[in-house]
Amino acid sequence: MIRWVVAIFLALFVFYPLLPFLDRLRVGRMPADVRFRMRGIVLCLPFGSTVVWSVLAFVIAEIVSWTCMFC
Repeated sequence: MIRWVVAIFLALFVFYPLLPFLDRLRVGRMPADVRFRMRGIVLCLPFGSTVVWSVLAFVIAEIVSWTCMFC
């Protein structure tokens, strides 16, 4: 469980500076995503986008595992 917390923290730490670029790609604009604006700082909690990206990663991993001959 602690590994997931560390992984999520590191992902947020890495991708938070990319937020303006990802905003142009409409990432973080799903109905379940939460945005707070406090003292000029925008805090984004992309719950909906996380689910969509996780499902996409799972589908890609399944396709790779089906096509991998030596796995």
